[in-house]
Amino acid sequence: MYIYEQKEWPEFTWDQEKILTKLAEVKLSQGLLLGKMQTLGFNLREEATLNALTDDVLKSSEIEGEIFDKEQVRSSIARRLGIDIGGDVPVDRHVEGTVEMMLDATQRYNEPLTKERLIGWHAALFPTGYSGMYKIKIGQFRDDEKGPMQVVSGRIGKEKIHYQAPPAEKLAAEMDRFIDWANGLNNLDLVIKAGVAHLWFVTIHPFDDGNGRIARALTDMFLARAEQSNQRFYSMSAQIRQERNTYYTILEKTQKGSLDITEWLLWFLDCLQRAIQQSDETLGNILKKALFWQKNADLTLNERQKKIINRLFDGFEGKLTSSKWAKIGKCSQDSANRDILDLIEKNVLIKQGAGRSTHYILNIDE
Repeated sequence: MYIYEQKEWPEFTWDQEKILTKLAEVKLSQGLLLGKMQTLGFNLREEATLNALTDDVLKSSEIEGEIFDKEQVRSSIARRLGIDIGGDVPVDRHVEGTVEMMLDATQRYNEPLTKERLIGWHAALFPTGYSGMYKIKIGQFRDDEKGPMQVVSGRIGKEKIHYQAPPAEKLAAEMDRFIDWANGLNNLDLVIKAGVAHLWFVTIHPFDDGNGRIARALTDMFLARAEQSNQRFYSMSAQIRQERNTYYTILEKTQKGSLDITEWLLWFLDCLQRAIQQSDETLGNILKKALFWQKNADLTLNERQKKIINRLFDGFEGKLTSSKWAKIGKCSQDSANRDILDLIEKNVLIKQGAGRSTHYILNIDE
């Protein structure tokens, strides 16, 4: 029996004492983080928000096996938020759509949730009407024309059914009830509401595809409401991606269990606290970047050099070589070598390795 087949569905219950104890810890972590961020200047808070939202889009898509280009995501978010990052890059329409959904959830967090808004998010996720190679229905809930909606793993002939969603004929009533609850003033702490909303929506599974990404956008929307801020300083999706196996295990167990969702909420709150704690690393990188440019304000650098130095601070993948410099800077190998040599002479870069192992790192004080 699935959770939605329980007689009292969706009257969720939980152990109030256990949840409130854990919630108090999370609230303390939230408060400390928000207080810390308020001591920074506006530009640094903007930078932190850009990093968190970029992580959210990248990791939420990655959970579903969709890999986006980080620079495209970052550029799309920066452009929409009016943040100058030194030039746009061409952005794929799938990236644009996912960014549009995430920003609608986090920047317009206090606006009512409606069926039309959810359908708009779904359409933004699938601008071509296809999920991979498969055509899906956009602008409407699933109709189960090809059979019940199931979450399945394993090869053909040896599939394992992890979950089967409510039948399509019940979706209209299920979604009406969910949306009424989401917009209602039900005296429920908004952090707890974020956890319940995530579970409830992904259990209804109203669309052909994209339900997980929309559930995570809803989570971010309620967390933004809880903080009454459209500035995001941590990424819940990035933490869920890190704990993906545990996430799917606890989700499946809850969907096959009773309406007592204490275990799910405890995991959700623990995951949220770890996401908040991870933001310390992001904040450290932002501060290093700000101090670096403050220290080197008088240096004469060309645009390529500024761009690639910023890339090194913003999470450069792999090691910086002269060939990567030429590719990122869209210049010749000779120009790349001149740029690098100039930065070594100015004590900005340090050469490491030799021969084919030669690469370069920033010369920064910890």
